[in-house]
Amino acid sequence: MDYGQQNFTLPHDVVPLPSQGIFYKSKKKSIKVGYLTASDENILMGSGKDLTINLLRAKIYEPDIRVEELIEGDVEAILIFLRNTAFGPEMNLNLIDPKDNKSFKTSVMLDQLTIVNGQQPNDDGTFTIMLPKSQSTIKIKPLTYGEIIGISTMAESYPQGRVVPKITWRMEKEIVEIDGSTDKSVIAKFIESMPISDSKFIRKFMNENEPRLDMTKTLQAPSGERLTVNVGFGVDFFRPFF
Repeated sequence: MDYGQQNFTLPHDVVPLPSQGIFYKSKKKSIKVGYLTASDENILMGSGKDLTINLLRAKIYEPDIRVEELIEGDVEAILIFLRNTAFGPEMNLNLIDPKDNKSFKTSVMLDQLTIVNGQQPNDDGTFTIMLPKSQSTIKIKPLTYGEIIGISTMAESYPQGRVVPKITWRMEKEIVEIDGSTDKSVIAKFIESMPISDSKFIRKFMNENEPRLDMTKTLQAPSGERLTVNVGFGVDFFRPFF
């Protein structure tokens, strides 16, 4: 068990999960998350996925919740809670005005992000959809944070000069059943010959229905032009405060 998850008496709050816990065995709709402390600065000076995984392991105060089993939307909600409660909800952005290509600065309020409410999943945490081109009926599920990290790690070690099959790897994790079959070899063979329109349909469906915070904001540039930006979790998410 992680050290952070044993400190139930430390200051914390209850964070609602965008998923409402429907993808987890515990079915918890919210979880206890600790506030950032001075000692957490050691973690925040890290980078990339190591920073995120270490921070989550230290600040989630639930004995039956493993960071690797959380879906991406819930991870994002926890990270935003940690940032908001430690440094405030305002996030500064450097953008380019689409009308005159001049740079400008603006800000968004992270506590105003809303939850994407899509199609209700099945009781087992999967979605059942019919693909438009092949007319096959499939069951798909959101990737866990552990699966996302695994794909990223495989991509980093892939031979240089070769095309990294990240989309294929992702679908092999997302699709759990095809026309009633759960055989992984059958699913892999189907993915290899899947029409590209079906592949795009799956990505669009998951973007619209996987529980998560809506990370897009529409802003007005100095010229009056409106542009839509994605509030990401890059190196500047925590780093400006250090």
